[in-house]
Amino acid sequence: SAQEMKHMENLSNLAQGSGPMEFQPSEREQPWELIMDKKHFRLWRRPIQGSHLYQYRVFGSYTDVTPRQFFNVQLDTEYRKKWDSLVIKLDVIERDVATGSEVIHWVTHFPYPMYSRDYVYVRRYNVDKENNLMVLVSRAVEHPSVPEDPEYVRVRTYESQMVIRPHKTFDENGFDYLLTYSDNPQTVFPRYCVSWMVSSGMPDFLEKLHSAALKAKKMELEVRDYLSKGSDTAPEPCGPAQLEYA
Repeated sequence: SAQEMKHMENLSNLAQGSGPMEFQPSEREQPWELIMDKKHFRLWRRPIQGSHLYQYRVFGSYTDVTPRQFFNVQLDTEYRKKWDSLVIKLDVIERDVATGSEVIHWVTHFPYPMYSRDYVYVRRYNVDKENNLMVLVSRAVEHPSVPEDPEYVRVRTYESQMVIRPHKTFDENGFDYLLTYSDNPQTVFPRYCVSWMVSSGMPDFLEKLHSAALKAKKMELEVRDYLSKGSDTAPEPCGPAQLEYA
């Protein structure tokens, strides 16, 4: 994920003032197609071989939020329940102290007339202070504590990688991010319908995430700080003695 970010930054530097960035995939990879070019981000997609699905990639920047704020707001499941109106359920099922990995159960509304979807996924994050990078990766898993519920459609194919590169430091405004994402929402709709839902829903989610980070900053909302103890231990809520705000 970190190497992909470096590749994107090189492309971005080359493309400064010379039009849209173009990926040069290897011979075995499908080419990326630019489908959205906005002020703060660009969105690409490419077909996943052997399936009817696409993989998506967003490369963007924000200048009014710190990397720490943006990163913490993504990881804080309790805060997300407040700012993401699509969340029906979002719980940490299990946490591994040795690696910091967490198994999450997430239930989310889908557009009418589709059933709500539920995801069981494992996520792990790493803060690389030496290389000035933050990485958050997730993928679908099975877990005995969360059997399928007939009320929801279980999404079994899901992967997400978010890489954040501060423009300066983790606590100064400004950063670039690269989000690579794919899932199989298991709908009976044609591929172009699913593609439209994802390509319109992902920018909307990122904007809500950005707004939530801004709100946490302005209101000094208490958000768990996932950087304070490093990336090798399980995150814990900050106590009064070392309380930090995102």
